[in-house]
Amino acid sequence: MKEKGWKECLWGGLIVDAGNSVLYKTGDWRSQKPIRDEKKCTDCLQCWIMCPDAAIKVKDGKVVGIDYDYCKGCGICSKVCPFDAIEMKEEGEQ
Repeated sequence: MKEKGWKECLWGGLIVDAGNSVLYKTGDWRSQKPIRDEKKCTDCLQCWIMCPDAAIKVKDGKVVGIDYDYCKGCGICSKVCPFDAIEMKEEGEQ
């Protein structure tokens, strides 16, 4: 997809063509990253229910990971986890 120059922009500064989340991975907006501790996780799925970006990956009723391509790092998953199995860390820190 070729980016538009300033002369091609509509009034109001729209430079991104209409699309969907498959084309626009929003995970690089993140400054904090959720890290899941598999030992503490009981697969209660509270994080999955509350995630506004559907970034918690679940298979057969169990959390199998986090889709960092779309996770914006809001921290909701960490806040709702009753077992403190998700910790927010600075992006790039593991």
